[in-house]
Amino acid sequence: MYVYDAIDQRMVDERVAQYRDQTRRYLAKQLTDDEFRPLRLQNGLYIQRHAPMLRVAVPYGMLNSRQLRKLADIARRYDRGYGHFSTRQNLQLNWPRLEQVPDILAELAGVQMHAIQTSGNCIRNITTDHFAGIAPDELVDPLVWCELLRQWAALHPEFAYLPRKFKIGVSGSPADRAATLIHDIGLQAQRSDDGAIGFRVLAGGGLGRTPILGQVVREFLPWQHLLTYLEAILRVYNRYGRRDNIWRARIKFLLRAKGLEAFRAEVEDEWHWSKDGPGTLTGAEVERVSRRFTRPVYRRLPDSGELHRQLAASRAFALWHERNVHAHRVSGYRAVTLSLKRRGVAPGDVSAAEMDAIADLAERYGCGEVRVSHEQNIVLADVAAARLHALWLEARALGLATPNVGLLTNIIACPGGDFCSLANARSIPIAADIQRRFEDLDYLFDIGELDLNISGCMNSCGHHHIGHIGILGVDKQGSEFYQVSIGGAQGAHAALGKVIGPAFSADEVGPAVECLIECYLARRDSDAERFIDTVRRIGLEPFKEHVYGKRRSQGTHRVRALATA
Repeated sequence: MYVYDAIDQRMVDERVAQYRDQTRRYLAKQLTDDEFRPLRLQNGLYIQRHAPMLRVAVPYGMLNSRQLRKLADIARRYDRGYGHFSTRQNLQLNWPRLEQVPDILAELAGVQMHAIQTSGNCIRNITTDHFAGIAPDELVDPLVWCELLRQWAALHPEFAYLPRKFKIGVSGSPADRAATLIHDIGLQAQRSDDGAIGFRVLAGGGLGRTPILGQVVREFLPWQHLLTYLEAILRVYNRYGRRDNIWRARIKFLLRAKGLEAFRAEVEDEWHWSKDGPGTLTGAEVERVSRRFTRPVYRRLPDSGELHRQLAASRAFALWHERNVHAHRVSGYRAVTLSLKRRGVAPGDVSAAEMDAIADLAERYGCGEVRVSHEQNIVLADVAAARLHALWLEARALGLATPNVGLLTNIIACPGGDFCSLANARSIPIAADIQRRFEDLDYLFDIGELDLNISGCMNSCGHHHIGHIGILGVDKQGSEFYQVSIGGAQGAHAALGKVIGPAFSADEVGPAVECLIECYLARRDSDAERFIDTVRRIGLEPFKEHVYGKRRSQGTHRVRALATA
């Protein structure tokens, strides 16, 4: 866990003072709405459908228990007693009062937190693998590199007003649990044959209205050049990115317009002027940042024989262990996912009481550290294997032990039309209906691994394009409809889903998902074949025929069509 130094603390304290005065001037009508908008956005404040929304930065998804308790306290005193973890690993508060936001930011600064650059046309929160530093398959621990990027990007004057928002993802594992291919810049850590650390650099990824996977701009970038090379990419983007059309302003459109080779040549030419210059990283600088991280002190723990007996004695515990407990690079330890995907609760939502309880669990069973995953769950990174059963009992009592990680009901969803002013349709009721239909654990485990993602609009905050099943809310003459796609995937073999056909009304989405699952179970070639593998093997047509054909033959519902985009 990174600990602020004096410079970090001074920066966030000064930012709070600046924003407090900006808010005072706005409320006194000394600043217009247009003047205040970029100021509030770069301090994380949106104006949503019903109230302001404050997005709190959780750098690369890491919190300590003190910070989580502070978020719980803020949610109680300034909001409605809960928060929402987003796919960018941040926390969103949906009901703060605009005039109280400077006070919230001051309290966040007191626990080394902020909301800087969680919105606006700037470099957003740097994200990474929620198992960073502990995953057995990791080539490089990405945390220090994420922190170096955070310090470089925070309030960078040259990149404060980019053509559009800009997202960077870093992966230290070949599995790419950070979904780097859908970022404006994706960094995949590498080791050369001689053991030197570097990064494969991708650019031009992004979802939204025109989903595109990132392309490799440089196959291996030595770590010393990380900042100067990224500066070169951003300068090219800042120079040529469109500012006349918000729908064509992301870097993916620039890369597509220029072509990969021409874009790469522009970057290399720009890099020529800064390569080996003052921005070049040194071993001393990397060590300075590394020293600011607290590290767990691991004991030598054998795998617990008692754990094996507990698994044999309790099927419920065994199911949870199978889905929510993950390998750790240190023998005798495990990582544990606390599921925020419960029936009756919006995906990613967590109450203030639950935040306090999770902080307690992190201290008693871990090292006081909490991770936020881009799948909107919570991870305790360092749990002794011998204590898993005790943790499970407590998590189950709190409603945080649903054994569904990697399964259909582990739904990723944006807040949708219930909160977001940009949304065309609601996401939360659709997620609730699907969770209800598939709550039988035996059936859920029989279906196996399946990612289902929901977005309320084309901005794709729910990452619907890379769900094995993706659901997108669309508007037709003021009514909510939903397009369904299949075949998307995240990770090292990322893919974009394809729409199966005409859109569905809200009450038809759940039955359509059931039909997709029926087709998969009937057509898979073995119990081990995953949904995504079946889609890749047989294509879309069998699924399309089953969904639309069955509904026509039953005659119980009329499939109301919307022309696909």
